[in-house]
Amino acid sequence: MAKVLIAYYSRRGENYVNGSIRDLILGNTEVVAAKIKALLPEADLFQIDTTYEYSKSYMTCIEEAKQELRDQARPEVKNAPENIDEYDTIILGYPNWWGTMPMVCYTFLESYDFTGKTIIPFCTNEGSGMGSSERFIKKLCPGATVLAGTPIHGAEAAHADREAQHIANLVE
Repeated sequence: MAKVLIAYYSRRGENYVNGSIRDLILGNTEVVAAKIKALLPEADLFQIDTTYEYSKSYMTCIEEAKQELRDQARPEVKNAPENIDEYDTIILGYPNWWGTMPMVCYTFLESYDFTGKTIIPFCTNEGSGMGSSERFIKKLCPGATVLAGTPIHGAEAAHADREAQHIANLVE
């Protein structure tokens, strides 16, 4: 079996869920990543995070994220792995922010050589699916095999067992 890294970005605290702002103890993407980890106990888990904190206010955070996208910012990854050479497969999870991944996911992808690796993306969202993220992953990781992404409705993350099983089944 392939050596697997589950790398994900997730936002705790205020989030948009089914049309309203709710305070989440665990972010939706983190919930799904934990489900995948339970199915793949040998996999390693890495939470992609920035070295700074976004605003605790959801409305302010989305404006910060929009500005990062406009600026094509590359936020520094907190506690980034030195390398990912040992991994054959990377399961990459993130929320859909403005039609793509959070910019820190771009930083993560640009920090390593994914040649010969398989990337399995999944994206939590409130109706916008994968957005353009798959296209950007392919562009950022030209030597990788990027499988079709799995969109997961964020409000249903706690019940996304079928989607988590689908993702785990893609690991060879």
